Amino acid sequence: MHAVFQSGGKQYKVNIGQIVRLEKLNFSVGENIIFNNILLISNSSYVEIGSPNILGSEIKANILRHGKCKKINIIKFNRRKHYKKKQGHRQLFTDVKILDINYLNRDIKNGT
Repeated sequence: MHAVFQSGGKQYKVNIGQIVRLEKLNFSVGENIIFNNILLISNSSYVEIGSPNILGSEIKANILRHGKCKKINIIKFNRRKHYKKKQGHRQLFTDVKILDINYLNRDIKNGT
């Protein structure tokens, strides 16, 4: 069973118990959060696709940690023009553990 949700302009496919690396969220570590922008929920017996979101569905998650990704280097260079520019960037992230997926006040993992 899995779900697809949207956070930070990106879409993520998740299962219960999975740890997902999202763009930086402004919540403290250890706090529980709820995602409401659910695009798809799938179980072995059915698939529900939203248009654009599934009403009454939510994903409960717990914030594990915040951090910065590995540094990427951006280099711009024009030969024979005496132009060279070097720049670096480290993207902020939040690690989130998916606790539960609910659909219309039903618990999908139990199939009720």
